[in-house]
Amino acid sequence: MPNMALNKVPVPEQDPKVRARNFDEVTLGYTAAMAQEEAQRCLNCKHMPCVSGCPVGVRIPEFISRVAEGEFEEAYAIITSTNGLPAVCGRVCPQERQCESKCVRGIKGEPVGIGRLERFVADTHMAQAEEKPEMPVKNGHKAAIVGGGPAGLTCAADLAKLGYDVTIFEAFHVAGGVLMYGIPEFRLPKDIVQKEVQNLRDLGVEIMTNMVIGKVLSVDELMEQGYESIFIGSGAGLPRFMGIEGEALVGVCSANEYLTRINLMKGYKEGYDTPVLQSKSVAVVGGGNVAMDAARSALRMGAEHVYIVYRRSEAEMPARREEVHHAKEEGVEFLTLNNPVKILGDENGRAKAMVCRKMELGEPDASGRRSPVEVEGSDYELAVDTVIMAIGTSPNPLIRTTTAGLEANNRGCLIVDENMMTTKDGVYAGGDAVTGAATVILAMGAGKAAAKAMDAYMQGR
Repeated sequence: MPNMALNKVPVPEQDPKVRARNFDEVTLGYTAAMAQEEAQRCLNCKHMPCVSGCPVGVRIPEFISRVAEGEFEEAYAIITSTNGLPAVCGRVCPQERQCESKCVRGIKGEPVGIGRLERFVADTHMAQAEEKPEMPVKNGHKAAIVGGGPAGLTCAADLAKLGYDVTIFEAFHVAGGVLMYGIPEFRLPKDIVQKEVQNLRDLGVEIMTNMVIGKVLSVDELMEQGYESIFIGSGAGLPRFMGIEGEALVGVCSANEYLTRINLMKGYKEGYDTPVLQSKSVAVVGGGNVAMDAARSALRMGAEHVYIVYRRSEAEMPARREEVHHAKEEGVEFLTLNNPVKILGDENGRAKAMVCRKMELGEPDASGRRSPVEVEGSDYELAVDTVIMAIGTSPNPLIRTTTAGLEANNRGCLIVDENMMTTKDGVYAGGDAVTGAATVILAMGAGKAAAKAMDAYMQGR
């Protein structure tokens, strides 16, 4: 009999007051009994609407039915037939906007906790697995992947399983991309990411780090080395700023830099020499997941006051509801319908305050969200010594400016056709390098689509 409870089985979490001062994972995950109880809420719908909401096509009802039966390894095999990063996706995917938004159980009550179950299955496998995956039979063709983030890792995995010799060229000293430098340890432990990366190595994928394509080697030089097809999944790591007075002051930085210092460069750990701003009062400008990550990290780095400053209302925030909820629980203060207009500095050139202007919501813009309108005469000073800009990123122009025939749009994003091929023959692209900053799972979906197209190209189909 199905479990007809209206609500998901609650997942254990650290106490908010405790976790706000440590970098341990916030959500502790299901036990086996909890997972089976939650899995029994699935109705195993014949038309499987949840699958249509998954960018990588995970066979959701199938794996959940295996969980309900206690067949956790079978569930893992089902998930990984289409998703190479289940432990990651179970933690950071916006399931509420994708698979879970299609769940029939969500019509009257909460949808099935698909993400929680995916995480449970992946974690259980990692804790017990001893055997390495079987090495695929090589087909004699070579492919290169530029960027070891979610799009690149997914593309590499799919091509390796088809027998290609695959090499990932990663600019940083470790593979993982935004999974390593952007998402904090308390949301996505880095050892989990590296276990997923090791699975790729076990499939025969070579990973070359400290390889900045466009500097060390060019795309054209890769092709000269015998790579028959290349995938560019270099992400969108170029931060945006507002262009307001005071952004050059000490204490003003991008969320990209702030999170990279803390996450990838281990600035939160004792014994590491990575410099990170020691702040008492922090303003994070923006309303997305990156803003939540930066704000929650600032608390854990010792800040006494942390503010989210966002020009629209909370209803328009693009961040996941779970992240907003966790941030509030931990003590982050939300200043919605506020917009920075100037940053003030002290006599030493360090930020001391941010001038904010009140906003009202007007008519919807092109995105469907109501446009913010300034309230005249509403300026006030917010005392902060650190300002973190989390208002978006765009692709770094290095690769496209060093590769002849590679075209981009006016936002700096690479142009691709319906098969993910760029304007340069044999060169494919996907993820944030094409869409601009988006989600991990959408980047993975692009990597899968590109791998399929690259296979057809290299096989002459």
